[in-house]
Amino acid sequence: MGTRLELIPVGEWNIFPEGKAPMLIAGPCSAESESQVMQTAEGLRALGVNVFRAGVWKPRTHPNTFEGVGAPALQWLGRVQKELGMKVVTEVAGEKHVSDCIKSGVDMVWIGARTTANPFLVQEIADALKGTDIPVLVKNPVSPDIDLWIGALERLNQAGVKKLGVVHRGFSTGEKSRYRNEPLWQIAVELRTRYPELPFFADPSHIGGSREYLHELSQRALDLGLDGLMIESHCDPASAKSDAGQQVTPEDFGKLISGLVVRKADSDSPEYKENIDQLREQIDVIDENLLSLLASRMNLSRSIGKYKKEHNIAILQTSRWDAVLSQMKERAESYGLSAEFVSAIFNAIHEESVQEQNKILSDDSGDEN
Repeated sequence: MGTRLELIPVGEWNIFPEGKAPMLIAGPCSAESESQVMQTAEGLRALGVNVFRAGVWKPRTHPNTFEGVGAPALQWLGRVQKELGMKVVTEVAGEKHVSDCIKSGVDMVWIGARTTANPFLVQEIADALKGTDIPVLVKNPVSPDIDLWIGALERLNQAGVKKLGVVHRGFSTGEKSRYRNEPLWQIAVELRTRYPELPFFADPSHIGGSREYLHELSQRALDLGLDGLMIESHCDPASAKSDAGQQVTPEDFGKLISGLVVRKADSDSPEYKENIDQLREQIDVIDENLLSLLASRMNLSRSIGKYKKEHNIAILQTSRWDAVLSQMKERAESYGLSAEFVSAIFNAIHEESVQEQNKILSDDSGDEN
């Protein structure tokens, strides 16, 4: 569990229009030219977008690819601020980036997934931000490690950064998927549960890796109650120097946003409150029963551990467990449950059972084998 964060509410950042939901951040993957930046920003501004994003420094997997224009592009973002009245945000990956952004008057910065995964770089950025008032958004680390994500937030907060938010952009898992990065929404939900006061954005562009997935991923984020979206938009996506396939024109961005359903956080309806309370009470009873059943199962696991110890039997019986898990996954569909969900639950139970049996075998104070 992470430490408590001292945060300034997003409504006091002077970044996003008050009362507008969801909060929107849009703009090209990379600031490629002054005309490209201005044309894209003008198109988005006409749709009511107030926060313009553009990568100035681009971390790329391979060398000799477009890695951004660098600091000179900050002048183009300055034009967006002055001429269009928009707030501007870009990615930083080190002290020099932070320094350049402060000098140019960038309104907000974000820390990318690769940087979040490196505590040394996060600390360098945190130290460079001391004494400033710039809001910082932290993307999740590349790997599905919630503690690494929280650790980055803690480092920034301890350096005095109180205007903090997060961006969920999916994870690299090595598993085959139709998406560029696996959403693993359960990690986002867990972080949201731990820190409900954190402004929480989704980046469907980087989760999907293709514009065809933008609507479904954006809607899923809003259905989960996330606060905003960061979406890549380019005046001419086909000519983009990076991530061309996941960017949309400002016109298509407008169509995307207009087609989304924004869910309310709560309702004042007495009928709703009465019905939802009744349903939640039923869940509370079931949860209590689940705890009781889990306790009974663990007691049986301990008994099995003692019996194995008496007969000098190894804890792990992989062939039996594989058969049990396979059977549970087959039965999952008849209960309206996904095989993946059932597999995750039963693997967690099995792991805890193994730990309980291991305690029995490791306890030399018990009976001889």
